[in-house]
Amino acid sequence: MVREKNSYHHGDLRRALIDEGLTITRAHGPRGLGLRAVTREVGVSANAAYRHFTDQQALLAAVAAEILEKMAAHMRELIADLPPDSPQRSRLRAVGLGYIEFAVSEPGWFDTAFFGPEQYGPAPEDRSSAQHEADRIRVLENPSDGVEGATSAAADVSSDGTGGAGSTDQGQATAPPFALLVDALDHMVAAGELRPDRRAGAEWSCWSAVHGFAGLVVHGPLRQLGPAEAMSLAARVVDDIIAGIL
Repeated sequence: MVREKNSYHHGDLRRALIDEGLTITRAHGPRGLGLRAVTREVGVSANAAYRHFTDQQALLAAVAAEILEKMAAHMRELIADLPPDSPQRSRLRAVGLGYIEFAVSEPGWFDTAFFGPEQYGPAPEDRSSAQHEADRIRVLENPSDGVEGATSAAADVSSDGTGGAGSTDQGQATAPPFALLVDALDHMVAAGELRPDRRAGAEWSCWSAVHGFAGLVVHGPLRQLGPAEAMSLAARVVDDIIAGIL
C-alpha cells in the first residue's frame, strides 16, 4: 500500500518537516533521513526546507531532540505509576526499564537519537546534490560520532531548528533521559538510600548498563528475543546495576 503524501498548506513548515522526519526514522532509522525524502513527502521544495534547517544534520538534531523527549516521557510515565510510598530506588528502576523498553519498542528512533546520519553520511539520494549545495549549507561542527555526537546534536538544537555546535558533555548532561537518571540518583542520596561517596559517577555505570543491553536486543545477539523475554532480562540487568552501586 502506497502511503499518501502530506498535503502541506501554509502552516508550520518546520513542524511538518520534523513530523515527517519522525515518521521516516521510526520506520527506517537514520539512514532514511534525507532532506529530499522529507520535503518530497511534505510536498514542498528543498529550498523551502532550507529556511528552517541548514542541512541534514540540523534536521537530525531537531528530530533526535524530539525522540529523546518521547523516551523521557515514557520514562516519566513509569515513574508516575509508582506507589507514593515507593523507595527512591524504584524511581531509578523505572528510569532504567523505561529507557530499555523505549529502545526495544522503537528501534528506528533509538538508532536515530544515538547513532544518526552523522555516522553514516548523507542519505543516498542527497549525496549527489551535497557538493552543489555546499555554498548554501553550513556544516555543523560536531566532531564526535555515535552516541555522543548524536546526543550532543540533539541537545544543542536551537529554537529555530538550525542546530548548534555544543560540547559532548553538555549534550549528555541536558538530554532528557540522562537528566532523569541523574535526578533519580540524587533522590536516592537525599533519601539516604545511596551514600554520597557512591553517587559520584554512578550515572555512567547505570547508563552504560541500560544502553548496552538495549543495543544487544536491538542489534546484537539478543535481537531474536520476544518483547516479554527481553524485558524480563532487562529487569535483571537493572536490578543488578542498582545493587552494584549501593
